Amino acid sequence: MSKKNMIRVRQVKSGIGYAKDQKATLRGLGFRRMNQVVELEDTPAIRGMVNKVCHLVRIEA
Repeated sequence: MSKKNMIRVRQVKSGIGYAKDQKATLRGLGFRRMNQVVELEDTPAIRGMVNKVCHLVRIEA
């Protein structure tokens, strides 16, 4: 069984005050609270979602 590439993403800023689609993107990535870290499969779709809210999240090593 091959190991899939994963990325760790941390929410560093609140979605309050931003557009509804950006809040929905945070929820779609699995974020529920500040400083939460989620581990996601590294796919083009996930990368696009992270790029859309790049001012609210940080990719960790």
